[in-house]
Amino acid sequence: MSKQAHVIAVYSLKGGVGKTSLAVNLAAEAALQAGGRTLLWDLDGQAAASFILGHDGPGKRTAEQVFDRDVAPAKLVTPTAIEGLDLLPADTSLRGLDALFLDAGKKKRLARLLADIGADYDRIILDCPPGLTETSEQMMRAADLIVVPVIPSPLSRRALDEVIAHLRPAKKNSTPLMPVYAMVDARRALHRDALAAETAWPVLPMASIVEQMAARRRPLAAYARRSKAGQAYAALWLRVAALLGVRKPG
Repeated sequence: MSKQAHVIAVYSLKGGVGKTSLAVNLAAEAALQAGGRTLLWDLDGQAAASFILGHDGPGKRTAEQVFDRDVAPAKLVTPTAIEGLDLLPADTSLRGLDALFLDAGKKKRLARLLADIGADYDRIILDCPPGLTETSEQMMRAADLIVVPVIPSPLSRRALDEVIAHLRPAKKNSTPLMPVYAMVDARRALHRDALAAETAWPVLPMASIVEQMAARRRPLAAYARRSKAGQAYAALWLRVAALLGVRKPG
């Protein structure tokens, strides 16, 4: 029997909550700590994760063709500077992905593609577009774990509650959900109060070193792994690995 990759979706109802930084850094730490092969699949039409990992794109709108079965996913996969981490890049064609999914017979297309490409990888990290859309519906059905970045604020927490309410009763989905406090500024009383209310959630700090990812076009593991933020992402992978039952290599 061929192996099947663990699928970890990084998703938020809201934008601007550090989703892509989380996805890129989590994928890098997975590759470095767990070994084997890791794929970051950028499903967000903004292609920010692809840009950070050094992909400039060929100038063609090809990403959506994977879902039409016109292009095999493996033909678009590119290696990154992190050993063991590959990228399936996004481009602006993915902005029409919801319409494509809504076509008859394509409600399980993402899950089928993940099953096909998963035989070549130990784990697949999905950087999902924000919003409750057909893409998010397919992601929720296909993922083994959904990681949700939450800024310590009432609006961000409200967005998480909406996701939980949608995921559980409507779909009867048992996929584990991992909320993660992101962009945390411990100087703010509102943030400190939120952290005190949910002491079990992982915490990712607000840090200028994280903002530099887009300028450096590398994950933190490539230039600031010993920083406080770098250590937080490394610890987050350990939490994810424990939930999925991933063993350390060796």
